[in-house]
Amino acid sequence: MQHKPEILETRLVARSRLFGIEEMKIRFSNGEQRTYERLRTPPIAAVMMVPLLDDDTVVLIREYGAGLEEYQLTLPKGALDDGEDWRDAADRELREEAGYGARRLTMLKRMTLSPGYMGHQIRAVLAEDLFPATLPGDEPEPLEVLTWKLSDLDALIEREDMTEARVIAALYMARDIVRRRADSKETTE
Repeated sequence: MQHKPEILETRLVARSRLFGIEEMKIRFSNGEQRTYERLRTPPIAAVMMVPLLDDDTVVLIREYGAGLEEYQLTLPKGALDDGEDWRDAADRELREEAGYGARRLTMLKRMTLSPGYMGHQIRAVLAEDLFPATLPGDEPEPLEVLTWKLSDLDALIEREDMTEARVIAALYMARDIVRRRADSKETTE
């Protein structure tokens, strides 16, 4: 088993309102040294929900993605408030962005984005047993809420406005869970 590299030095080299860039000098277990740059990871965790109205209907939102400069289909997601439990954050964000609360929340997976240069993590959460419930959100404009059939997931993934890898991964995980449940139910009947 390899040993984690030793971080010899870390220093902030650039900063914006939202991001910091750090330079890291690292020594690997074989003695090799390298300098890397990474986005400083904010101490804010995030959640992303796959809200299911039933075993085949997922709730999506359409929101503007400034990084791509276009509207995208995505899942409700957001940051945890300081000290907030992921379950409370998931339910709050779901109410703010999609207009639903969830009676059942199940952790699917902790996911990272480009771990080679950032430490941002998000929890993908399956949200089920939904009911109408809203909270005011912090979005600059109303979000469009729509539904899609998981049985037609391939057509959703083919759309030009469905590009976010972590959303696609979470949708496939949710679809597989629903399929396993259905298969299990059929074998017990």
